[in-house]
Amino acid sequence: MLASILLLASCTGNKKTEPTSENETDATFEYTVDKFADIEILRYQVHGFNELSLQQKELIYYLSQAALEGRDILYDQHNKYNLTIRRTLEGIYENYFGDKNSEEFKKFETYLKQVWMANGIHHHYSEDKILPEFSKEYFLHLANSIDPARMPVKDGASASELIEMLTPIMFDPAIYPKRINQAAGVDLVKTSAVNFYENVSEQEVDAFYNKMKDPNDNTPVSYGLNSKVVKEDGVVKEEVYKIGGMYSAAIQRIVNWLDKAANVAENDQQKQVILSLIDFYKTGDLEKFDDYSVLWVKDLNSQVDFINGFIETYTDPLGMKGTWESIVNFKNIEATKRTAIISDNAQWFEDNSPVDKRFKKEEVKGVSAKVITVAILGGDCYPATPIGINLPNADWIRRDHGSKSVTIENITEAYDKASLGNGFAEEFMWSNEEVDRAKKYGSITNNLHTDLHECLGHGSGKLLPGVNSDALKAYGSPIEETRADLFGLYYLGDPKLVELGLVLDGEAYKAQYYSYLMNGAMTQLTRIQPGKDIEQAHMRNRQLIATWVLEKSKESNAVEMKERDGKTYIVVNDYEKIRELFGELLAEVQRIKSTGDFEGAKNLIETYAVKVNQPTHTEVLDRYAALNLSPYRGFVNPVYKLIKNDEGEVTDVSVSYNESYVDQHLRYSHQYSSLPNNN
Repeated sequence: MLASILLLASCTGNKKTEPTSENETDATFEYTVDKFADIEILRYQVHGFNELSLQQKELIYYLSQAALEGRDILYDQHNKYNLTIRRTLEGIYENYFGDKNSEEFKKFETYLKQVWMANGIHHHYSEDKILPEFSKEYFLHLANSIDPARMPVKDGASASELIEMLTPIMFDPAIYPKRINQAAGVDLVKTSAVNFYENVSEQEVDAFYNKMKDPNDNTPVSYGLNSKVVKEDGVVKEEVYKIGGMYSAAIQRIVNWLDKAANVAENDQQKQVILSLIDFYKTGDLEKFDDYSVLWVKDLNSQVDFINGFIETYTDPLGMKGTWESIVNFKNIEATKRTAIISDNAQWFEDNSPVDKRFKKEEVKGVSAKVITVAILGGDCYPATPIGINLPNADWIRRDHGSKSVTIENITEAYDKASLGNGFAEEFMWSNEEVDRAKKYGSITNNLHTDLHECLGHGSGKLLPGVNSDALKAYGSPIEETRADLFGLYYLGDPKLVELGLVLDGEAYKAQYYSYLMNGAMTQLTRIQPGKDIEQAHMRNRQLIATWVLEKSKESNAVEMKERDGKTYIVVNDYEKIRELFGELLAEVQRIKSTGDFEGAKNLIETYAVKVNQPTHTEVLDRYAALNLSPYRGFVNPVYKLIKNDEGEVTDVSVSYNESYVDQHLRYSHQYSSLPNNN
């Protein structure tokens, strides 16, 4: 599971930047790269890379190449026309020699940047289709100005025919309106724009996989994780992602780089992890993916680590299909001392959680936690990225073998450093007391909440015998994120954290409690268009917690919303009572998860997590607009290069930070694009 950062309190204005090497100091490193639409692009530093051994650096290089080769896969998974659209836009951008300073062309450029950010034509967070602000006529004018050889046309088709096909897909709001539709009472498969299903209904997909599932299987594979479901000649079947199957060209290139990585692995255990992943890619066999996952979770000795594959299911309306993603990283040894303390005490946290004893693990196995320095982001982790990860997702692997939890500290550092002095806290927090507490404790409590969310939250609790891990269907992801967030929130206020030395002040947790409730009830609404419901799983999770606590606080007045000078604020009157309420909700959410209570999940999500308070929304949008901040952030990656001697031997690997957002995406499209337009 991936943890997304609460970005709204970390926004800043635009700055231009050209840092060039790892040796840049914090004082000279400029974090902001670009700003457009509702997005700001940052860069992150890879602290400590030059201190790694040559073998480790070479390993990171090969793994980073594998991480970039899956980019086309994600575009295609998001929508079957995304690759054609991206290549058309890029062909125009690179080969149009007309007026690039015109207002229309600048709108075209912004749209292209948005498509890169979202890995397709739907907003990366809201799921709504991104509608171009330039006209259809201008789009045709641009296309007709380009040499057809520079456009993704084939079979004798003209650029005009290509544009005729793409124009309604891009401009008509009624065609593919949402990447994922999670509205109640509709066919989620037929009304979602993702490319996981074709010519099938939700009912047909459910029936197809229900035939495969054995309720008595104690170690079930994650059915459907690496495939597309199609119906041909009346027969429902899977098209599996593997070498020789769907996405074969890209997967073959991923495997080629993994082969090189295996040859410079740090140890035999890590080499077996890589070879096991290669075996899965060659066969598409999900049992082999489980074999790889078990080996991966047990590799605790390697400093360099990675994820690579079809993993998270947030983008599937049915919560089964994994989008392709990759992160390459290495352990921050000093900062990992913090997470080691948490994982060493995992059993205490499990035993003392406020949930029913029936739903607790009698023995917490293999909870490992570390703080990492990310070296490259790929697939569904790029340009937008999580700040924490807990994997594998299979409940039985967590139960029998444990999980790995990481906090990505150089990403949170980039957010924090780029946000200094932006005025957000002063605008939305009730008083100087909350502002000062956020400045003093905000960074450490944010990181601790991520640690607790990933290491303990996702790894806590158990399913009762016979409960299917997919029982909550579309509500599964927001319920799981709610569960992990509540676990972290509940324990942030526990004196045990002071006892363990994780915080020095028992008041520190109040900074996270206040910012979390403020974000869940108010400030995250800057990401929602007027009149829209909340769709994204993490946003649903945060609003669920905040609005539930506000409702349950009416008698105790632990937290309330107050108006002052025409502005609305969160006001906390009793932090200890809020912690009790977090515990009550955690107990209920764990019950829902453990028992597979679909109706209970539906009731919580639909009651508290979906609908937006419109007056509050309007007010928040107006106040936020006055700050001139961007509610979303993405990243550019560093650039790694092999340095070789005259004999062709690798002598070093360099890292630089001077690539712009536009240059990086155009280079990636030239260098790492192997799939056909239609898959």
